[in-house]
Amino acid sequence: MFEEERLTESETAKLKELSRLAKGDIVTMTRLAGTGHPGGSISSLDIYLTLFSHAKLQEKQRDRVVVSHGHTSPGAYAALARLGHLPVDEVVAFFRKAGSPFEGHVVRGIPFIDWSTGNLGQGLSAGCGFAIASKIRKEDNHVYVLMGDGEQQKGQIGEARRFAKKYNLNNITVFIDYNRLQISGSINSVMPQNIIENYLSDGWDVLEINGHDYNEIYAALRNTRSNDTPVCIVANTVMGNGIPFMENKEKYHGNPLNEKEYKEAMEALGLVDRFEFYKEKRKGIWSFQPSLDNETLSVKTGNPFTYKDEDKVDNRTAFGKALKALGDLNIENGQIVCAFDCDLASSVKTGDFGKAYPAYFFQGGIQEHNTATIAGALSTTGILTFFAAFGVFGIDETYNQERLNDINKTNLKLILTHVGLDVGPDGKTHQCVDYIGLARNLYNFRTIVPCDPNQMDRVVRYIAAVEGNFLVAAGRNRWPVVYSEDGKPFYGDGYIFKYGRMDILEQGQSGAVVTYGGMVSRALKIAENLAGKGVNLAVVNMPCVNEIDENVMGMLLKMPYIITYEDHNVYTGIAPVITSYLLRNKYQGSLESFGTKNYGASGDTDDAYAVEGLDVDSMTAALLKIIR
Repeated sequence: MFEEERLTESETAKLKELSRLAKGDIVTMTRLAGTGHPGGSISSLDIYLTLFSHAKLQEKQRDRVVVSHGHTSPGAYAALARLGHLPVDEVVAFFRKAGSPFEGHVVRGIPFIDWSTGNLGQGLSAGCGFAIASKIRKEDNHVYVLMGDGEQQKGQIGEARRFAKKYNLNNITVFIDYNRLQISGSINSVMPQNIIENYLSDGWDVLEINGHDYNEIYAALRNTRSNDTPVCIVANTVMGNGIPFMENKEKYHGNPLNEKEYKEAMEALGLVDRFEFYKEKRKGIWSFQPSLDNETLSVKTGNPFTYKDEDKVDNRTAFGKALKALGDLNIENGQIVCAFDCDLASSVKTGDFGKAYPAYFFQGGIQEHNTATIAGALSTTGILTFFAAFGVFGIDETYNQERLNDINKTNLKLILTHVGLDVGPDGKTHQCVDYIGLARNLYNFRTIVPCDPNQMDRVVRYIAAVEGNFLVAAGRNRWPVVYSEDGKPFYGDGYIFKYGRMDILEQGQSGAVVTYGGMVSRALKIAENLAGKGVNLAVVNMPCVNEIDENVMGMLLKMPYIITYEDHNVYTGIAPVITSYLLRNKYQGSLESFGTKNYGASGDTDDAYAVEGLDVDSMTAALLKIIR
């Protein structure tokens, strides 16, 4: 902690000695691995040692640490090891060995490392997510975000600075390793920037210190804990500090030392060369195992709403109503629910929740990259977190951010509206016809596309109570309520959503069309048209677009024709999932896939479908020709 104004001489001497030893660890582990970033790790090292020595790390309401310049992992690992939080020999021996917890870029699960990074520019956004959690819970802790100077060129950092100031996140401190070098040379030659002025212009306080003076580092850390506004500490450092031939050389940003340089470095540090010991140890196995657990949720889902066509409720409105209901059920009972918006509240229907719970509604402005990362980080803290955006903004534009969320195994509920050709007049830049394929690349995301407002309501409640990342998609227009033969809503009272289940909405023997979302109502009309021509077409709803329901598909294997029908890139939607299943099961019938094969036209929604040959009349004619 930071109770004393200054470090004692013995404390300073201890840190200096730990720094000497840790520098040896850094050059050894990177040489042993044959890869890594020794120069910047050394320039950040004294910051790591001072922070990890004095931050509140052991208490329940502990400080949070985000290492945004994740390539300086050797510095972070060596500091934690020399302070007794990691086994020194294992850190050195197994750095960047496949399967080892000591990866080339820092990862969650290492003690006191709260976010896996490597994609530069996202750390401050993650720090904002943790700072929000602390603010909401009124926790007595602080968030530290350690960053590089070249990294400041990233636009997402500006987004995060503005967000932190807007929401008065005075419990967050940025620490910039200002060694003025990046891989390609000086930061001024690669891309000039005004780091201090940028933070000041966005309303932050800025301190400038010597990043190798332990008392200056300590004093800066101590002073920022009681500040009224977010603080940026610019720490003037030297790349390769303490090893003369490495100092101020960008060569060593991303290059380990060769044999001659390594021996010279160890001599300069006054350390014994134990390279052969570590080389032999690297052939073995490590004992340290990382621990990565999200805080648990206790969510009440309540009773779903059931809509009829006369209610004229679209799927995005059904989401908004379910979100508000989740807030009503949970917030007063201690389970916090938060929602994030990027200047689209009236369109993605988060407005009612925002009005009812302004303290839990965060307007990120037109800053989707930042908002996606903030929401992801917040979702790991036991707070039920929704982020709603148009499809092209929530997954296309922010794919990298969602990928890092996925790596961090967040618990994010991502709601995408305005997907597919359903957006019609907005044209190809806003018609998200690739979201399924993009999300399929993310190993820990599950994608659901409900077909009507009743299924949407139940899906939203389902994902709220189930751990993990979910993407739920909706169109812009109102999709008709799906009814059973008895005239009651198919997804109404008595229906319980089960992930992976496919539903047969219409029976038929001539063939089956498999579809989802807004195409379900069109498929039902196509089946009705074909029935009048003597063709009985089964209609199957596949809301979990990446999952096969063995029971339903087992029945479809007997069909002479199977058709996939979607307003999504035909090569990356459900077509490859169905095709793969049919091939594995030696399907003897015929398969036809209908979907978008180009970016859509800008115009009336029905006309946009017609251009792609996906409207009801075109599909009726095409399927009649195929089946007959």
